[in-house]
Amino acid sequence: MNTQTKREREKRLVSQMIALYCRKKHGGRSLCPGCAALDAYARQRSDRCPFMETKTFCSNCRVHCYEPEMREKIREVMRFSGPRMIVYHPVTAVRHVIETKKEKRRLENAE
Repeated sequence: MNTQTKREREKRLVSQMIALYCRKKHGGRSLCPGCAALDAYARQRSDRCPFMETKTFCSNCRVHCYEPEMREKIREVMRFSGPRMIVYHPVTAVRHVIETKKEKRRLENAE
């Protein structure tokens, strides 16, 4: 998979997770201002990631480039949305689990 495809997949997954989080925690059909800002920030970080070629998703990265406050917010979103993705976005959730396991095996074998 090329780097641009990985970036787009990462951004789509994170946006889906933020949307799910916002819908369930804050109500409404569109993103609240705080979640919209987090989504924009996460997309911007993915666009600038220098490690995209060697990782599958930000959750697997050993260098976390999010500012501490934003990192805590995105972790909260991931903890909430991660388990719920199997119900709301099953194909995406299964693909993410498979690719994450492959990446972890690849990293273990490289060490």
